[in-house]
Amino acid sequence: MRRSGRFEAANAVLARLPGPLHALALKHRELLKFAVVGGAAFLVDNTVFYGLKLTILEPKPVTAKVIAVLVATIVSYVLNREWSFRTRGGRERHHEAALFFLVSGVGLVLSSVPLWISRYVFLLETPEVSLVTQEIADFMSAQVIGTLIAMVFRFWAFRKWVFPDEEAHSGRVRLAPAPEPKDEAA
Repeated sequence: MRRSGRFEAANAVLARLPGPLHALALKHRELLKFAVVGGAAFLVDNTVFYGLKLTILEPKPVTAKVIAVLVATIVSYVLNREWSFRTRGGRERHHEAALFFLVSGVGLVLSSVPLWISRYVFLLETPEVSLVTQEIADFMSAQVIGTLIAMVFRFWAFRKWVFPDEEAHSGRVRLAPAPEPKDEAA
């Protein structure tokens, strides 16, 4: 599939937006793409997390969360590299991938800490609380709070270190062109 034809649906949606909203979407298109990729990774994360937590890793929810985040991170790298940040670059792919997974490792810790605190500090697990309370606490701490904390960190770190502007990476500074001098003699 050609690169230009990959995202025709997204372009069609963008074209239908009213003027001010269209301009806002264009201005923040990188953030919007990151959010769409994040939504896809969130679905992968939830599917793997609950698939493991409700079956073979029932007694180990933090382990299930770590595995789920790892799988979602791989999906996220491919989608971010090929879509969200494809106009950025300046690094060799292996350096970029290493930085991506390093930043994502920090994100993994950030997303798992709220679940760990919920389970092992606040003791929000059975038999201390009901199964319903445990599941709500797990969802809120791991899938909402942890995901939001990690998302903010990742977006900032990806833009700063993993997918920097080519000029920023090469040390060049973007300057506005100098104004034309006025002819005082006329």
